Amino acid sequence: MSIPRLYLETPLAEGAEVEAAPGQAHHIGTVLRRGAGDAVRVFNARDGEFAARIASIRKDRARFVLEGRVRDAAPEPELRLLVAVLKRDAMDWVVEKATELGATLIQPVVTRRTIAERTKAERLAAIARGAAEQCERLSVPEVRDALPLHRVLDSWDGARLVVAMERSLAAPLRALPPAHPLALLIGPEGGFEAAELDDLRRRPFVVPAALGPRILRAETAAVAGLAALQAIVGDWT
Repeated sequence: MSIPRLYLETPLAEGAEVEAAPGQAHHIGTVLRRGAGDAVRVFNARDGEFAARIASIRKDRARFVLEGRVRDAAPEPELRLLVAVLKRDAMDWVVEKATELGATLIQPVVTRRTIAERTKAERLAAIARGAAEQCERLSVPEVRDALPLHRVLDSWDGARLVVAMERSLAAPLRALPPAHPLALLIGPEGGFEAAELDDLRRRPFVVPAALGPRILRAETAAVAGLAALQAIVGDWT
C-alpha cells in the first residue's frame, strides 16, 4: 500500500504536530480509508518532505505528527505557463500535466479567440495540489485568475516568454539558449489573431518558437512545449 503524500503550507519540522489542510481529512479517512497511527508523508517546497503519522482523524479534521525528514528542499528552475483559457476538461488536464512537468506558475489568459473566458483559480489550484502530491514534487505551482493577455503582457517582468506560433518560420525550441526564468505562451484553439501576433512580436521579451510541423491542439501544445523546455533548458538536462 502506497503512503499518501500531503502538501501543507504550514511550517514543518521534526517532532511537530500539524493540522491537516481543508479537505485532506475527508480524503485520507473516507477515500483512502486511513486511520490514526497510519503513515503519511507531508511536504512543501520550503521545508522538504517528512515521514509522519496520523495522530487523530475525524470527518473534517486531522492532525499529523512529523517524524524524520526524508527529502530536503531543493531549488527548481522557474518555468511559467501562460495558456489561453480552454474548456473545463481540457483546462483541468493542462493544469494537471503542467504540474507534473514542473511548471511553477500557471496563468490562464483571455485572447480574442478564447472560447471559454471563465475559470476558477481555486478549483484549478486544487487540481495542481493533487497532481503535485501524486508526482512527488515538493512544490505546487501558483495558479492565478484568468486575465486578458494584453494586461499580462503589459505588467510582464521581462522574463523570456517563448510564444508557440503555428506555421511560423520561427526557430525550433532546441535553438533556445539557457535562460531563467522562462515562460511559455500557448494560444487558443483558433490561434492568435494577427493584431495579437503583431503585439507579441513588438515585445522585447518575446521569443517566437515553432513546435514542429504539425498543428497541435492547445492542450497538446502546452504539454509538448513544457516537456521540450524541460528537456532542453530545464531540470531534465
